[in-house]
Amino acid sequence: MKKNNQTEANKKWQEKNKERAKYLSDRSRARSFIRNRAELEDIEEFRQLLMDREEALKNED
Repeated sequence: MKKNNQTEANKKWQEKNKERAKYLSDRSRARSFIRNRAELEDIEEFRQLLMDREEALKNED
């Protein structure tokens, strides 16, 4: 079976940009989980984690 040119280009980009590709994949999975699977308890925990992370990022400067 002949491979699609876009598929080949995507693979090449992912190999060249491993960290960015991993970041995008992780972000996509997190969003999907929150939208489709998270329960109220999860959302409450995530809210606290997000506030903590936001504070840490603000204090990096």
